[in-house]
Amino acid sequence: MPPRLRIEGKIFKDPSNREITLRGINVAGESKYPKTPDIPSYVSDNFFETDHVSFVDRPFPLDDAHTHFARLRKWGYNTIRYLFTWEAIEHEGPGKYDDEWIAFTIEVLRVAKQYQFYVFMDPHQDVWSRLSGGSGAPGWTLYAAGLDPRTFKKTEAALVQNTYDNPAEFPKMIWSTNYTRLVCQTIFTLFWAGRDFAPKAIINGINIQDFLQGHFIAACKYLAQKIHEAGDLENDVVIGWESMNEPHRGLIGIQDISVVPPDQQLQLGTSPTAFQAMLTGSGRACEETTWAFGGFGPHQTGRELVDPEGESVWLPTTYDDSKYGWTRDPGWKLGECIWAQHDVWDPSTDKLLKKDYFAKKPRTGEPLDYDVFTNTYFMEHYRTFKDAIRSVWPGSIMLCQPPVMEVPPDLKGSFDDDPNMVHAVHYYDGLTLLTKHWNRLYNVDVIGVLRGKYLTPAFALKIGETAIRNCLRDQLKYLRDESLRFMGNHPMIFTEIGIPYDMDDKYAYKTGDYSSQISAMDANHYALEGSTSNGFTLWLYTTQNNHEWGDNWNGEDLSITSVDDPELPSGKLLALQNESRSRSDPHSPAYSESQRNIEEEHVGPSNIKDALRPASITSDVSSQLKGQAGFRAAEAYIRPSPIFTKGVVSGHGFDLRNCTFTMSLVGDEKAGGEDVPTEMYLPDFHFPDTHTVVSVSSGRWSIDHAEISSVKVQRLRWWHAAGKHDIKVQGIKRKPGDPGKIAGDDLSYLEQCQRGGCSVM
Repeated sequence: MPPRLRIEGKIFKDPSNREITLRGINVAGESKYPKTPDIPSYVSDNFFETDHVSFVDRPFPLDDAHTHFARLRKWGYNTIRYLFTWEAIEHEGPGKYDDEWIAFTIEVLRVAKQYQFYVFMDPHQDVWSRLSGGSGAPGWTLYAAGLDPRTFKKTEAALVQNTYDNPAEFPKMIWSTNYTRLVCQTIFTLFWAGRDFAPKAIINGINIQDFLQGHFIAACKYLAQKIHEAGDLENDVVIGWESMNEPHRGLIGIQDISVVPPDQQLQLGTSPTAFQAMLTGSGRACEETTWAFGGFGPHQTGRELVDPEGESVWLPTTYDDSKYGWTRDPGWKLGECIWAQHDVWDPSTDKLLKKDYFAKKPRTGEPLDYDVFTNTYFMEHYRTFKDAIRSVWPGSIMLCQPPVMEVPPDLKGSFDDDPNMVHAVHYYDGLTLLTKHWNRLYNVDVIGVLRGKYLTPAFALKIGETAIRNCLRDQLKYLRDESLRFMGNHPMIFTEIGIPYDMDDKYAYKTGDYSSQISAMDANHYALEGSTSNGFTLWLYTTQNNHEWGDNWNGEDLSITSVDDPELPSGKLLALQNESRSRSDPHSPAYSESQRNIEEEHVGPSNIKDALRPASITSDVSSQLKGQAGFRAAEAYIRPSPIFTKGVVSGHGFDLRNCTFTMSLVGDEKAGGEDVPTEMYLPDFHFPDTHTVVSVSSGRWSIDHAEISSVKVQRLRWWHAAGKHDIKVQGIKRKPGDPGKIAGDDLSYLEQCQRGGCSVM
């Protein structure tokens, strides 16, 4: 059988040769931390006991898998970025794999298969490990690097919510500053370039670079092998593998470690230079600048003394390496900074000796910057990772994820210009994410600033909500065009993009007013629709998100669903509440038999007038809607989208305010024959089949429900010829922030619908 999805140039194709648009989500937030014991980032008990943990029941218990996959399918998602961590596979020690978790994962993927999802596997990490304030690598990797996680707090080598004095007061988004603190700067440098910068770091007879990379890749390959051996997952549900999430360079390419690099994108809280971090990591007190993030980005707020009182981040000389069975070379001294051992600084005088140590390759003198890092160290790792996965599954699609917000590697026309590769890109509206506020007045073209588009950042300021929305769209479009220039003619997916829900000190949770979240989410989707990318996987779906702890990880709160918020109700019920209040129960004798029949049949041009005759609901439904909290901005992310296009999509977009979906395409007669249509996801919340008007430039159309497993997903199918075509779909406009009420000017529209039906352009 042919694969359900294949790559043809820069487009995804289905077996009928139709273009596929991926509309997906990351599943799930709980995958970042163990289930047994259950250790979200605000829990300190058993935090340092990382060997005997279990990720079975992550992302959710098998018994609940149908509930979650059915919900996501109902909301129109067809793709899942499946989060897993290296820790989940190899937590007990080097080479000790958790086969129970792997067997569980295979069963979850089999459930996803029943719902016809496209799944790609994401080896997820954030700031290296849970022990350094994020997720990803097993705890033993830090001990292998000579680091003592129990000392990270006092030395500020990493800021960890689990060990924070009051986890509820952990500063928002400060976890991400760990990338520029000692632990991450060190271990990422060792991971990518230990052979160059730490030749003394020998363990089991090989450099720490080969030790860490080798185990990471072998663990992923082991999981890939088990999925391959399952025999019913590759191509049918698992379509490919992504490289390491959000790779960071560590210290590689920093020109002067005595100053904060001018291109450092984030400063928040204490902001040490790399050399200051080395000093405090070795027990010395340093006065560091402190920063906050406001409406115009980071700004310095003062200075603060960080005094570890002699405590060192480096493992003591008494540490027993035999615990994990490795042998450390005698030339690698425990209890002493690895960078002091390579003569970067002198611990006897605390003098910096080589401020430019990481600015060039020590052996060759080749200058280094982020661009060189991406094209050399990162790509060398990516090739090895790709080869390992392809040795198991030669047909695997590989999603290459270079460093976030940086220029991608220059692969076009090179050996690495792999026809079965996808460019995976992350983008967040940083101002909204870090301030947790949707600013309708202004925003900044961050990509334009990073790429040198403006003489001064002041020119990157965009004023007004329309300009902000267009700015977000243009940034995503720039990233897509940049991908074609550098990576080559490949599909591109935004594998992470999303918004914080706990804006303005959780104002929406207190009032039910989600208008800011709706505006921000709508703006992000508007940008995605205008980006000309091949799709996205939204960040994030978390099953246990709640108003108190958000995603249960470092104070983040980006999940589109929460146990404390109701789901969006049926659009059909809402559409009917302003009409006649008789014949309320579809199961009662009073309910119109003709209405019941219409709901069960397809809606098309021939029966649109009958379909638009009003039915009703009882006042009970309206009363249930009154006083509820908002629906977590669901009206903004549950939106129409092309799924299978018989030809090529030339543009599409959803106008939430006017509830209008438009799409243009260039049809291809060879795609599947005359009987194969273009298909679009049409959410019944915005487009109840009895209150939707469709206008097409030519051809015929039908609204029906595709049954996927036990889920009915409303779709619009459109049969058209070759050439340029357009479609417009008009749904029901509702009052902003009150989806239970139809906007006043839409009432007359409904009456017109009932009289006039659809039109053909």
